[in-house]
Amino acid sequence: MGFEFDVPDYKKIRVIVDTDAACEADDPFAIVQALLSPKLIVRGILAEHFNVEGSMQRSYNEIKTILEAMDMDVLVLHGQDGALCEGAAVSEAVRFIIDEAHAESDKPLFVLCQGAITNVAKAIQTDPSIKRKLTVIWIGTHGEAPYKAPFREFNAGNDLEAANFVLQSGIDLWLVPSTVYVTINIGIAEIQRRIKPCGKIGEHLFRNLVDYNNSEGTGWTKGESWSLGDSPAIAIALNPDCGHYHKAKAPLVLPDTSSEEKADNPEIRIYTDVDSRYILEDLIAKLEIFSGR
Repeated sequence: MGFEFDVPDYKKIRVIVDTDAACEADDPFAIVQALLSPKLIVRGILAEHFNVEGSMQRSYNEIKTILEAMDMDVLVLHGQDGALCEGAAVSEAVRFIIDEAHAESDKPLFVLCQGAITNVAKAIQTDPSIKRKLTVIWIGTHGEAPYKAPFREFNAGNDLEAANFVLQSGIDLWLVPSTVYVTINIGIAEIQRRIKPCGKIGEHLFRNLVDYNNSEGTGWTKGESWSLGDSPAIAIALNPDCGHYHKAKAPLVLPDTSSEEKADNPEIRIYTDVDSRYILEDLIAKLEIFSGR
């Protein structure tokens, strides 16, 4: 079974997915949704670190596992091994962002960031001219300043220097803060009933989430539900109007990940909500069609 509709070519966009895929259980769902979306020309998937030694390679391995489960062949690239560092070697993922930004194409380029934003920051640091050539959608920070951190925001906190570098860079940035991404809630029972039966990839998504939910260090989880907080990066690329947003000055992220005002920061797009029903149902419907259910 396949899609019984087409996306006109002029509506398609190029995307690069940047993901800390092995960090916890939501990234794989977002990767799958990107891969199954006809509008998105997935040019490559970049492995992002999550501030643990060896974490970038773990992300790389998880991306490969997802592609194997889907029987898909998509370019996967190693990202930076750790937080932004002036003298660090340029990874293949960073070089790919730069090359894709400069590629001749009539399709706009979006980088969909689902973790620390190190790879994008390193790309801008290496070649500032790319700022005029792409749009970044980032799941991260606590949003518009001032905002006191209710918890340490994971994605910004995993590379604070990279976060502030990108926020201050002037690149076209669409920000999905914690107040928005925590609302993409789904019950694990629903994942078992509706996603697990969707072939090898459905089984992997379910088992990976259950295993993580039962692992040590997950006291922050609610027990029998999950927030698929990375999925808005994909949904907004598919439909920028699937939520409300406004323009505001980019925040300065403090060490505890609170958002503070910085008068000379550029304006960015900040989302204030997204349509969780659209995001989740789109993912599930595409999985069902892909698996022939």
